[in-house]
Amino acid sequence: MHFSLKVLLAAAVCTKAGKAIVSRQFVEMTRTRIEGLLAAFPKLMNTGKQHTFVETESVRYVYQPMEKLYMVLITTKNSNILEDLETLRLFSRVIPEYCRALEENEISEHCFDLIFAFDEIVALGYRENVNLAQIRTFTEMDSHEEKVFRAVRETQEREAKAEMRRKAKELQQARRDAERQGKKAPGFGGFGSSAVSGGTTAAMITETIIETEKPKVAPAPARPSGPSKALKLGAKGKEVDNFVDKLKSEGENIMTSVGKRSTEAAKVLAPPINMESVHMKIEEKISLTCGRDGGLQNMELHGMIVLHISDEKFARIRLHVENEDKRGVQLQTHPNVDKKLFTAESQIGLKNPEKSFPINSDVGVLKWRLQTTEESFIPLTINCWPSESGNSCDVNIEYELQEESLELNDVIITIPLPSGVGAPVIGEIDGEYRHDSRRNLLEWCLPVIDAKNKSGSLEFSIAGQPNDFFPVQVSFVSKKNYCNIQVTKVTQVDGNSPVRFSTETTFLVDKYEIL
Repeated sequence: MHFSLKVLLAAAVCTKAGKAIVSRQFVEMTRTRIEGLLAAFPKLMNTGKQHTFVETESVRYVYQPMEKLYMVLITTKNSNILEDLETLRLFSRVIPEYCRALEENEISEHCFDLIFAFDEIVALGYRENVNLAQIRTFTEMDSHEEKVFRAVRETQEREAKAEMRRKAKELQQARRDAERQGKKAPGFGGFGSSAVSGGTTAAMITETIIETEKPKVAPAPARPSGPSKALKLGAKGKEVDNFVDKLKSEGENIMTSVGKRSTEAAKVLAPPINMESVHMKIEEKISLTCGRDGGLQNMELHGMIVLHISDEKFARIRLHVENEDKRGVQLQTHPNVDKKLFTAESQIGLKNPEKSFPINSDVGVLKWRLQTTEESFIPLTINCWPSESGNSCDVNIEYELQEESLELNDVIITIPLPSGVGAPVIGEIDGEYRHDSRRNLLEWCLPVIDAKNKSGSLEFSIAGQPNDFFPVQVSFVSKKNYCNIQVTKVTQVDGNSPVRFSTETTFLVDKYEIL
């Protein structure tokens, strides 16, 4: 073979015992041969000496220890050792780009990413003149033409389904007209069978189309993870934008990037435009962990009322608090607040009524905490059912709002996906979805979950094992708090006259996951 003189035969990551985790051969070589070479490698090393290479009669091993693993290059004996060492360093720098930890299971999970990166470093056994930044760019390469093609194909499919619905409606109308005129409804024959009642068939066609037709959202033309240095093939960005604008004008719902969702979240939590001189922020954060088979492992909620006074003539006031919580929330007032007054009359005022609250600063006057493992307290339940089907998994996920008084906005249910297996095939979905191929995530996006829209489901299929789809994570924002603690009235200390005030309520997620 012409490349047997100075050539890199293979690059591999193996265990200390010589077991291959991932190996890329750059010349024709059988699996038995490469496994035999790697199995022999640990036996050749002299533990008493520090080297970066060992040799046999036929090959040279250039290696670098990486915690419990080895990065090994197998070369011919007459290759340039200095060039091989430089190549080895580049291989070793590539691995942390794709793997969070230098462990066997992490390497196996990202094996295809590593092989693609290895191919950018070496071609036909010879080192390519590339650096780490170029490798990252090449492996992230993004095709706008492919996205345009997929968008066109989905549009054609939707048009075909719309035409089927229209035909089904025509058949139903023809059946009704025939019944009104006392004629026999037109039949439909085929495949050697006798004619079937037109009304039944039309109804069946209509029912099937209506049930299967769920709103699907095309992947966003822009990369979800923000600006990328990836190569853009073929079509220019402006052409793709124009195409997406055209789809929008036809009534299609195209998801945009994370930035827009952040803007929508900001709108949901935007403070009142007319902030009064006495303004209160009622903030709650929830941290929740559930098991995949049911059961609440832990739920902790922290809340606080923050007072802001901008006019000193309203500095000596009392807040009238209404607590309708029935879950056993633990309340705690600020040290300067009169606890007896709060316990007896549910009013927040200073111990010394002659003193004033601080002006133009945020002051936390009341905070509360709820910690529980009671399942009935879970505000939003998530049920994830992955089931193996041959080489792939069918995943069914459903949500249900348990606390119907809440209105959750900008809900995102994030499901991890196996790497290197492509995009999931979406079956039925309530809401919208986004596939983040870079981070191997499927994001199920729901604008609002409330009493009118309290449950929904998502079905998809992808190659993988049931454990690949956990932990499921949830995020949302809400303008209604969970514990139902409100300030109903503000009065002056002197004269007990009412004071105008404004309130801003936020309920956020600190951690919400199903393990």
